[in-house]
Amino acid sequence: MSAPNPPANPTPAHSRENPEPHEEQNFPSLLLLFLCSVLIFGSALYFQRYSGTFSPLVYNEEVQGSGVAAGTATAVVDPVVMGKRLFVQNCVTCHEVTGLGKPGIYPPLAGSEWVNGNEEAIVRILIHGLGGPVVVNGATFNGAMPSFGPLGSNWKDEKIAYVLTYVRQEWGNKAPPVTAETVARIRASIVARGKAWTAEELAEYHSATK
Repeated sequence: MSAPNPPANPTPAHSRENPEPHEEQNFPSLLLLFLCSVLIFGSALYFQRYSGTFSPLVYNEEVQGSGVAAGTATAVVDPVVMGKRLFVQNCVTCHEVTGLGKPGIYPPLAGSEWVNGNEEAIVRILIHGLGGPVVVNGATFNGAMPSFGPLGSNWKDEKIAYVLTYVRQEWGNKAPPVTAETVARIRASIVARGKAWTAEELAEYHSATK
């Protein structure tokens, strides 16, 4: 038997192999370059406007407006501004932005004899809270005021002073501001207390001469 005839035109072995990879220069599209340029430019503008020269004082919640110049460490605090910020963050759910509260549920702060009365009572309420019935502007409310002192949010004296100063001078209220020193003094006198106040307990402070 004769051997089969080879193909007429055999393909050389090197022609059947895949071509060797080689580097190519693929330039990004003009659109991609444009988008990258816009991103870099926008980032530069953002940092220029909001970096605050990367000073840590810029992000201090107690620093107000332009009270802190670059390179200084003196914070100028407006108690009413700080108090309003704290009130909006923590108190509007119950007492409303208007300070009118919710009828039959949460007492008003606007025109309240407790807010405008002796600071000795209102400071104690903020530190330890208030429970049970209380009469405000002729209406009786029977709820619970949370503690912003050691039994609750554990605010510093300054924060309590700020928010009380705000509510005592907002919505037509005309009471004097409350200082952090006053809060510290009262806090020290009731440091052993471990429960909320009642209106009856606060009567002597509420009715005392301011």
